[in-house]
Amino acid sequence: MNNIAKMIDHTLLKADATKEQIHTLCLEAKEYSFASVCVNPTWVKYCAEILKDSNVLVCTVIGFPLGSNTPETKAFETKNAIENGAGEVDMVINISALKSGDYELVEKDIKAVTDAAKGKALTKVIIETCLLTNDEKVHACEIAVKAGADFVKTSTGFSTGGATPEDIALMRKTVGPDIGVKASGGVRSAQDAEALIKAGATRIGASSGVKIVKGLSSESDY
Repeated sequence: MNNIAKMIDHTLLKADATKEQIHTLCLEAKEYSFASVCVNPTWVKYCAEILKDSNVLVCTVIGFPLGSNTPETKAFETKNAIENGAGEVDMVINISALKSGDYELVEKDIKAVTDAAKGKALTKVIIETCLLTNDEKVHACEIAVKAGADFVKTSTGFSTGGATPEDIALMRKTVGPDIGVKASGGVRSAQDAEALIKAGATRIGASSGVKIVKGLSSESDY
């Protein structure tokens, strides 16, 4: 289970998350040696201060959860988050542009974030698989790689569905062995996490990180 712990982004993205809950998230991340805490941008500086003497990174979300911000806005969000202490940024693609076949805008959108983060933070690209056809998932992953992303990621956890082993396998096949694949949304148990890792995931985003490493299931998601 310790190996799984180091693959988990311990996540709390709810709009009503309190400072006390965020503080607990950080303490749990240190205790269990999770890869990162994943929080909304407003909490990045606070988490960075709590985690400064640990190996746990601060991950935040960009253009979240709809992906409909402009590339310029996402670039600013990214720079601001990094200045506040983020070591990883999970950005949501322009889903509307992808669905419309405007791949040039999708690439511009992703590249705005990867350029802003280059050399300073890892970039994970959320493609929101539950809203895409398999062909669109492949296109999204291919564009993310072309735009310089470090990871592709399944889901925000705020749409109509989350990660599945089938989507992870398709994404892994598309991006090859050198790009990270993050499974997020609906990962509630050790069994869920293990199935996704077996399918090709190298990172897990979950609000149930503690229960996952303890081998317990949870009824809650993000």
